[in-house]
Amino acid sequence: MGLECLIVTCDTTLLGHVQTSLGTYGASLHLRQDSASAIEFVSRRHLDGLVIDCDDVSGGSRALPGLRRSSANKQTPILAVVNSLTTVEEALDLGADFVLSKPIQQTRLRGVLDIAIPKMEHEHRRYFRYEVDLPVRFSNLLGQSFAARMQNVSEGGLAIKLIDPVKLTGVVVVEFDLPSVEPQPFHAKTDVVWSDSFAMGLRFLYIARQSQVVLQSWLNSLEAQFHFRT
Repeated sequence: MGLECLIVTCDTTLLGHVQTSLGTYGASLHLRQDSASAIEFVSRRHLDGLVIDCDDVSGGSRALPGLRRSSANKQTPILAVVNSLTTVEEALDLGADFVLSKPIQQTRLRGVLDIAIPKMEHEHRRYFRYEVDLPVRFSNLLGQSFAARMQNVSEGGLAIKLIDPVKLTGVVVVEFDLPSVEPQPFHAKTDVVWSDSFAMGLRFLYIARQSQVVLQSWLNSLEAQFHFRT
């Protein structure tokens, strides 16, 4: 369950600094050397952190908004590295969360990562899917009810497999019982992110406080089980 990050650079010195620093946190690092392939890469998968070499990769600074807009990485922490052409203020306006200027000093990079890593870990927990199999009840705003089985769950939402084919969009109310000695009921309003006739991906919109408490406790238990198995 380690962090997974992407760096966009052709600068071997920058790459070495980032690899060394992220390695101390047990994070894996993907490399892309041009902005187009980086945007394509993040469009089809979630990353916990992004490092963008704005001025020494063609289109680097212009790629920042595209990376930020990618549906799976809207909240992913982005570290921009600038080298005279792009200002710190411009990089922040384009979507970066952190900015460093070249030449990179290892101590400054570590200082930024000490702040960024907890945010990356939170993003990882928010997005990481735990595979589960639980009965789920859900209904649309018209009051129609349906049955399903949960396939996976995260802090941000869940995927369900439908028992009977149905195509839904918009807001869906989800209910299920969290496994326990005394099963805990969970209720949430969700938004349909994707769907076909037999499955749906749901993003949590609103969770009542008590349901949030029991969900977090269950996710902590799932994480402990994951670490035990691996």
